[in-house]
Amino acid sequence: MAETLLPVSDPVRVVGVVGPSGVGKDTVMEAMAAARADVVLARRVITRAAGAGGENSIGATDAEFDALVAQDAFALWWPAHGLRYGVPREALQQAGARIVLVNLSRGVLDQARAAFEDFAVLSLSADVQTLAQRLAARGRETEAEIAGRLARAGVSRPTGADVVEVANDGALAATVAAALEALQPVRA
Repeated sequence: MAETLLPVSDPVRVVGVVGPSGVGKDTVMEAMAAARADVVLARRVITRAAGAGGENSIGATDAEFDALVAQDAFALWWPAHGLRYGVPREALQQAGARIVLVNLSRGVLDQARAAFEDFAVLSLSADVQTLAQRLAARGRETEAEIAGRLARAGVSRPTGADVVEVANDGALAATVAAALEALQPVRA
């Protein structure tokens, strides 16, 4: 699914943002992009209606997604939860970008590591009570679905030298500052 390593002329760090449901991945990503002009968001293409699930995504039918795969339009794509997700190559080449944030599934981190020349993982965490409150507040899941998501919250945390762990229990500004400090692109 992952293609060949993507070289970049100007160093761009691709950061896969991961964490359990309700940890605030999209909120943190948007705040990081708002804090710095050289931090941008890569909008994923997902085989569901655009914006469904609260994410600013690009919706695609299965046929449209298949066509994009055939055109080699994705730097990375994967199936999860009955849907398919793709990171468009063009999303990684935004003018002025030094850090490109993309919401990834933990299951594709090794593919992302192989696909991107300068890659890091931002692993967000929050305590179970915070996650439960956020999941309930967004109103998308039943109590049983929330309980299932909370049971999986601490399972399969990413590991590796490229993983940056940041807690998102407190003030958003503190989370953003910690993440930005830890994720500076590597300079030659």
